Amino acid sequence: MSAHTTPSAPRSLAEALRARDDASLAALLRSRPDLITPVPTDLTQLATRAGTRASVLRALERLDRFALQTAEALAVAPDPASYATLLGLMAGDAGEAGVAAALPRAVATLREQALVWGDDERLRLVRTARELLAPTPQHPSPTGLGPTVQEATSGMSPGRIQEIVTTAGLTTTHDSVSAVAALTALFTHRRKMAALLADAPEAALDVLSRLVWGPPYGQVTPEPAAHLRWLLDRGLLLPTAPGTVVLPREVALHLREGRAHREPEPLPPAVEPAAAHGPQVVDATAAGQAYTALATVEELLKDWDEGGPAVLRAGGLSVRDLKRTAVALDVSEPVAAFWVELAYAAGLLASDGEADERFAATPGYDEWLERPAAERWARLAEAWLTATRTPGLVGGRDAKDRTLSALGPGLDRSAASEVRHRVLTLLAGLPHGAAPGAESVLARLRWERPLRGPRSDDDLRSRLARWTLEEAELLGVTGRGALSAQGRALLGVPVTPGAAVPTEPSGPGDKLPVHHHHVPAAPEPLSGPERAAAAAAAARLLAPLLPEPLDHVLLQADLTAVAPGPLQRPLADVLGVLADVESKGGATVYRFTPASVRRALDAGRAAADVHAFLAAHSRTPVPQPLAYLVDDVARRHGHLRVGAASAYVRCDDDALLNEILADRRAAALGLRRLAPTVLATRSDPAALLEGLRAMGYAPAAESAEGDVLIARAHAHRTPPRTAPEPVPDGPPAPDATLLGAAIRAIRAGDLAATAPRKPSGDRPAGGELPRTSSAETLATMQAAVLTGESVWIGYVNAEGSASQRVIAPIRVEGGFVTAYDHTADEVRTYPLHRVTGVAELAED
Repeated sequence: MSAHTTPSAPRSLAEALRARDDASLAALLRSRPDLITPVPTDLTQLATRAGTRASVLRALERLDRFALQTAEALAVAPDPASYATLLGLMAGDAGEAGVAAALPRAVATLREQALVWGDDERLRLVRTARELLAPTPQHPSPTGLGPTVQEATSGMSPGRIQEIVTTAGLTTTHDSVSAVAALTALFTHRRKMAALLADAPEAALDVLSRLVWGPPYGQVTPEPAAHLRWLLDRGLLLPTAPGTVVLPREVALHLREGRAHREPEPLPPAVEPAAAHGPQVVDATAAGQAYTALATVEELLKDWDEGGPAVLRAGGLSVRDLKRTAVALDVSEPVAAFWVELAYAAGLLASDGEADERFAATPGYDEWLERPAAERWARLAEAWLTATRTPGLVGGRDAKDRTLSALGPGLDRSAASEVRHRVLTLLAGLPHGAAPGAESVLARLRWERPLRGPRSDDDLRSRLARWTLEEAELLGVTGRGALSAQGRALLGVPVTPGAAVPTEPSGPGDKLPVHHHHVPAAPEPLSGPERAAAAAAAARLLAPLLPEPLDHVLLQADLTAVAPGPLQRPLADVLGVLADVESKGGATVYRFTPASVRRALDAGRAAADVHAFLAAHSRTPVPQPLAYLVDDVARRHGHLRVGAASAYVRCDDDALLNEILADRRAAALGLRRLAPTVLATRSDPAALLEGLRAMGYAPAAESAEGDVLIARAHAHRTPPRTAPEPVPDGPPAPDATLLGAAIRAIRAGDLAATAPRKPSGDRPAGGELPRTSSAETLATMQAAVLTGESVWIGYVNAEGSASQRVIAPIRVEGGFVTAYDHTADEVRTYPLHRVTGVAELAED
């Protein structure tokens, strides 16, 4: 079956591109956006750019494994090669049906990417791709093949070549070229080669079997063994350097039965479900995790409300501060790094930019808090999906062996957002409720992008995929490893109710079904409005699954309060001041202590306010021990007063001051009596307050006027900040408008460059600008206005940039020519003094 044929064979890649229609050119520019950055002037320049090393390497990296194997086969095939030759290299002598069926698609992909051009009789791999993929001693081919007989014998003496030809059973020739051709013909003839190898010693065949799949190079001693000498004498092994031999490509292909690859992979590996759950279970689990994600981000930023950790000189969060954050959130350090980076990616957290630079919440955090819970989650999920910052790298080393820190530089990986999107798309291809195994997902990703890294679990793409699966579960995009309904909506995938798999295998020996259905290999990324619509749809699906906030708690006699679910924000804020969180989970347990009650009194609440608050928000009566605790702390609160002396302590009860002076723990404070009711110290008021509280007292700070100071926390916010921009993986994919404009400009420029001109002995040929005198230019323009014909001009703009254009003059007056410019596809006016010359176009 033929992949593609054309009526006339193109002689260059530029001609092949010139024969394409606009849809085909658009497909090329969409898949290789670097080709229109900037827009080429014509198709010749486009072809030149498509053959540059950087552009070809980027295109090769985006091929799937079978398309890449096809390109590798073309790199070891004759140039040009027929489709039949390529099919033989891919499917072997046996003609594997699966490979033969998939090969037309692979060739079409290479053609579309402008990596291959020519018709089926003369397929050509672009020169740069051949150089990258063809085998060399320094860079072996992935096929494991070595050089051809002609390449391996290029430095061999003519006499030695004739000896090999004779020993191989061929007739001697008059020159080395014909001798090499005869040897090549022998090695590519299946029957004759089988007869030659039938006489080979068994040890020689063992040597060939070790070299056949690569690497094709081996070492020999100056006096090789008899079985090696047998191979060397017949050219089945050829010397490449002293002590080094190589298996010629033609011999290897015979031993491989014509196949360039040991294992062609025409089809992607299926993403296999490892477990299956009910869709409702998956969605409920994901919703619970989504709520936990919101609570964790709020807890993180509340902890940094008055100013978070200091910013390192090199940027980022110190290891010590990350450990403290992990302890505060009750998570591991890698998970803490994920939450910190997520808040940063969503624009909720940034550095304040002060002289003593610290991390703090942004004004956007306050706006985020006012939105419904489902919308807040959607913003976090959308930021995670599109971010290129990679929290999994935290703690690793950069290229200069410096530690990578959370919120610091060096964490961007341009492939991160693509891998996240692709992993979730693979999950979306499974029935709702099916959870794939991680290895199944990794195998599929390696097939889709084999050149992204070595085929091991250590390559970046595999690590990104593993992190994606873990982070999606933390965030609530997945539940129990399966993509949730809100996760599908976030991708823009329609959610079909009832599309589920069996919840459990029916027996211990049963296996979950493997789904080989088609999953899009490269889904189009969502635009800005589409992403916003997808996030809104995800929020709508999540909202009914989130628990309703409660307005009450259950007070216990052991000085604890149990919140049986999420609390309304005002209640949670006050309770967070009045009590300490003892445990979190489905129900949160708060514990009341003298220190926590004093914290509430320091914030300006009176004992009566605390009693009223507890009575209003408890479904159980206020326990007597709790009421006593509040009254006892309130009675002692403010009995001592601390001010500035450097600092002083005053108290109406001089016996209490005597008790403080007699306490050994007060020695470090350096207290001395100024009056019966006043003690002074060189310590500052804050240190004095802390010291007395550590001794078990409950002092209150006072102002210069003697009034009690209310210690109310003031939220610290950064100036307005925007979320970090993702680092793109190369130029962005062009939209339809840009593609249309670029194709029109390239076509018009190509028309100007290739338009046939009337021959003239005094005008330069080729692509040089025409040169005519001012009088001749004016006369030709005026004649073209009368006849309505188009002409070819050279033009230099105000910046000194020269170009050639095809125009149809409309009028000439005042030193200007107004014409329809075929190159720009619009009417323009040009100063005649900037026209270098003019030439008439040929009749055809």
